[in-house]
Amino acid sequence: QIAGAGQIANRCADRRMLVVSLISTAYNVGAGLRAAPHASSSRAASTAVSMGMDISELIDDAKKSRLEHLEAQAIQSLKVAVDQFEKPVFPNAMIVGDCVITHLLHKIDALKTGKVKIMVVDTFHLLDDTMPFLGKVEDKYGFEAEVFGPAGLESKRNLSPENFAEYDKKYGANLWKEDIEQYDKVCKVEPFQRGLKTLGADIMINGRRRDHGAERAYIDIAETVPVNGGLAKLNPLAYWTLEDCFDYAAANGVPLHPSVERGYPSQGDAKDTVPVPDPDGLSGVQGKAGSVKWVDGVWTGDKAIWLDYGCERRGRFVNLLNKDGSKKTECGIHVAGAEKTFDRDLWDTSKAVQTLAAPSDVESLTASGKEAVVVVYAPWCQFCQAMEEEYDKLADASGLPVYKFRGDEEREFVKANLNTQSFPTINYIDASGKAIKYESEDRSVGAMAEFAKSGGKVAA
Repeated sequence: QIAGAGQIANRCADRRMLVVSLISTAYNVGAGLRAAPHASSSRAASTAVSMGMDISELIDDAKKSRLEHLEAQAIQSLKVAVDQFEKPVFPNAMIVGDCVITHLLHKIDALKTGKVKIMVVDTFHLLDDTMPFLGKVEDKYGFEAEVFGPAGLESKRNLSPENFAEYDKKYGANLWKEDIEQYDKVCKVEPFQRGLKTLGADIMINGRRRDHGAERAYIDIAETVPVNGGLAKLNPLAYWTLEDCFDYAAANGVPLHPSVERGYPSQGDAKDTVPVPDPDGLSGVQGKAGSVKWVDGVWTGDKAIWLDYGCERRGRFVNLLNKDGSKKTECGIHVAGAEKTFDRDLWDTSKAVQTLAAPSDVESLTASGKEAVVVVYAPWCQFCQAMEEEYDKLADASGLPVYKFRGDEEREFVKANLNTQSFPTINYIDASGKAIKYESEDRSVGAMAEFAKSGGKVAA
């Protein structure tokens, strides 16, 4: 057993060294193989220019050489995932870069063989042609994506009104308006986590690039993070630009989402994604929808509106704000720790936090005439995870019995009986059985204990 543990540690260390090596060599991949022809073509180009060669030919040659280098670099990184890891997973949102990665995975025969699994998160709010487009991509490259949606709902891919009604009944049609963070958890983060866990991912391939800006401005081609026992992130397009992605798609016949032909540079939820420019200027650029577009490799309009640094996603997250009032730039999937999967329930080994397993248990507690504290939680919720340690201390600090009730599986019940719109929600139960909500964001044991000992009367 000791030897086995050592072998596992060695394998983890070897993989981390591979990732570090991959970053250090990324800029030079293929240099040795291409040195002679590159030098030769450079001399030829120099001679040709002096002889009056059309400058556009020089530009075209430079672009071609750049794409060849970027392709070789990306393929090298993808081969690391295929050759050195057991279960690579690619969460594919069918944006331009993801379409390029899909093509590259096909090129190294990683799709038909099933060596790399493609995972799609269906939020039930995608653009109407996103899931049909997925079907066409599957047919072209010979694979079947694993689709994950909000818990308790089966993704039908081509959604009908009945499917949306099912979502609305379980989660509420206006969840994204009422609580955007909760919407992200339910429709994006939890399915994303569940997908990685279900597929047993030990490395995640994704399409993030430095030119996305914001949180992505300094990412490398590979990252190691202590997730799920050593899950690594691979960013094969980290050093590409959006223009590189479009140029590569045009040169290699890569199918792109149909919405690029209607003026959408990036593809997200229909509810908060607009073309760029758009008539109302919601994207930050006012103009006729579709006046900038990409059709069969040909640009219409001022492509710089899409291609300038950090501009690809300017039509995404329209009118959405974070809790601190800042403009939303990430959906929650690619923020730190979002890929963390949980194989256990919260407070699963706690001796202080008691479990209410069903609504009938909650009803029995509220009818008992005893004071108590109950947290309504979801095990995949990062805010619930963050308060686990502090809440575990609450019974000793408050002198009251402390309970947990999993609310994501009983949403209507907790909404009606335990003041719950989002997770976590903490309630003081008084002797009459009334649930009084703890309104503060301060989830330290001291603040929660003060609330409980005062009978729910502390102003938050």
